[in-house]
Amino acid sequence: MSSKGIEQRSGIAHLGGSGGPTHGRSPVLQVAPAVARALEAHEPVVALETAVLTHGLPRPANLAAALEVRDAVTEAGALSATIAVVDGAVRVGLDDDGLSALAADTAARKCSLRDLALAVAGGGSGGTTVAATVVAAHAAGIGVFATGGIGGVHRGAPEDLSADLPVLGAYPMVVVCAGPKSLLDLPRTLEVLETNGVPVLGWRCDRMPAFYVADSGLPVTARVESAAEVAAIAAARDALGLRHALLVTVPLPEALALSADEVENAVSRSHDEAASEGIHGAALTPFVLGRVVTLTGGRSLAANRALLVRNARVAAEIALAMLARHSTSYR
Repeated sequence: MSSKGIEQRSGIAHLGGSGGPTHGRSPVLQVAPAVARALEAHEPVVALETAVLTHGLPRPANLAAALEVRDAVTEAGALSATIAVVDGAVRVGLDDDGLSALAADTAARKCSLRDLALAVAGGGSGGTTVAATVVAAHAAGIGVFATGGIGGVHRGAPEDLSADLPVLGAYPMVVVCAGPKSLLDLPRTLEVLETNGVPVLGWRCDRMPAFYVADSGLPVTARVESAAEVAAIAAARDALGLRHALLVTVPLPEALALSADEVENAVSRSHDEAASEGIHGAALTPFVLGRVVTLTGGRSLAANRALLVRNARVAAEIALAMLARHSTSYR
C-alpha cells in the first residue's frame, strides 16, 4: 500500500499534511489489519462512509442499512472498509462493534473536511461525509468508494457549496453513487462538477439519476455498460496523470424509485419548513431528508436503503475489474 503522504507501520497508516506524515505520538489514521492485509495483497476493497449512519438515517434503520451495505460488498467479492472518526482517530475499517457503537452515538458529529482536525484534536467521534471519506480512503490506498448521494449546490444559495465537489476534483477515486441528492440545485451541481473536471458516468443510463429519482432529465457525460468499462476509463485517467474522481451514477430500478413530482413536492415543503425554523448549513440536509421520509410515508427511506446496497454492489464489481485490469497490464 503506497500513497503520497502515507507512512505504513505495523498496519497503521499515518495521514500526513502537506509536509508528509504526521509526527505526533498518536496515529492520525488507523487502517484495520484486515483492510491493510487486503491492500497489501492487491485484493479488492471498497470504502464506505458513515455520515449516513450518524446523520442520514433514523435509528435503528441506520445500523441495519450499514450492515446490509457491508454484506453487499462482501457478497460481490470485495472487502468493505467503513470509515469514521472514533475517539480522536480516523479509522478505516470498522468492525460490528464499532458500527453498533457509532450508530448509537447521539453525540457523534458530522465530519466533513473542516471538521476532521477538530474531531481528532478533541478526541471525539463522528460520521465522515463523502469529502472526508474520499480523503481518508485515498490516504489508505483505496481507489473505490460507494455512497448514497453526493452533496452539491444548495437551492437558492449558490454560495452554499458542498465540500464534496472540490474534493471530487482533487482525488483520483472512483465514486459510486445515485447522483446528487434530490434536494439540491442539480443543474448548478453539474456545472461545478464540470468545472472541477469530474466526468459523470451513467451506469447503463443516459441521464443522471438524482438519489430517490431514477431520471433527473439531465444528461451524463458518458454512459457506461460494465465495470470493465469504468476500469478502462480509470486506467486512462491515471495514465494521463489526471487527479479527478470518476463519478459513477447508478439509478434505482423504477419499481423502487420515487417520482420526480413526489420528491419535488416533499423537498419544497421541507425547505419551507427549514427556512421558517432557521435551519441552514450542515443541519439542512439531515433535516430535509428526515422530513422527506415523513412526507413520503417512509418510501424515501426504503429507496435510500435500496440505493445504498445497489451502489455498494456496483462499487465492488468495479473494484474487482480495476484489479483484474491492473494484474493483466503488469504480467
